[in-house]
Amino acid sequence: MQGRLSPQVNGKIQAFPSEYWRDEFPAAQGLGLGLMEWTLDHDNLTNNPLMSSAGRDEICTLSHACSVFIPSVTGDCFMQAPFWKASVFSDRERLLLEFDAVAHASDELGIGIIVVPVVDNGRIESAEQADILRDGLLARADALAAKSLQVAFESDLPPHELAEWIASYPAAIFGINYDTGNSAALGFNPQEEWSLYGSRVINVHIKDRLLGGTTVPLAEGACDFGACFQAMHGADYEGNLILQTARATDGDHAGAIQKHIAFLQRILNPESSDYSIDKIAIHQ
Repeated sequence: MQGRLSPQVNGKIQAFPSEYWRDEFPAAQGLGLGLMEWTLDHDNLTNNPLMSSAGRDEICTLSHACSVFIPSVTGDCFMQAPFWKASVFSDRERLLLEFDAVAHASDELGIGIIVVPVVDNGRIESAEQADILRDGLLARADALAAKSLQVAFESDLPPHELAEWIASYPAAIFGINYDTGNSAALGFNPQEEWSLYGSRVINVHIKDRLLGGTTVPLAEGACDFGACFQAMHGADYEGNLILQTARATDGDHAGAIQKHIAFLQRILNPESSDYSIDKIAIHQ
């Protein structure tokens, strides 16, 4: 996850590292990572390099020079300013235009997945909000399909509710971003989750959290990674694993990521799973 190899921004666990984003490409290359999930914040969204032609050119140059590619983008901007919660129609339309701009930018850079978090400030709190979200995105379904873009919802709904909710969206374009830490913090059973909606999961965030609590280093929280990967394997998941892991407390961000990679490689049995380091990525 973009930013995990940079100093924290204002103490936040996740934010676009505006001063260090270029440095993360060679840092990721040095760790043998070939993928990076981009981060978009609503604050200064237009200044994010992804959102300008010149910025995308620089990203592309660094990407190819370091062999670190961008398959997905986390739209924290949509969670921070959700169009489905805008009470004024003009504000909603403006925020939807921002979604269109992100889709255009993603297409220009060859990004295939836009993660839309419907958690925390983006949590759906009424049937009206659910309808606004659905109507706004379904109106863009054809445009997304033309760009070969998919939307991955990150949700905290209980498994049966999430399975029912995602079923109302066309599977070719809309899917689920599964987060191991969030599910563990909520006490969900990974076997139940994946049996109910595993076929709709198109991206996975890897982290660990305490039950009902915050993010902690892998293997120090409530996540049963063995059960998670067994469930993923049973559902034939072949997508990426994005390291949205706890931040280093000593400033050694590369060392922390290295430990997370080693932990995952110990868990992933090569005889029962085809995951390798080229499918494990940092979230910027």
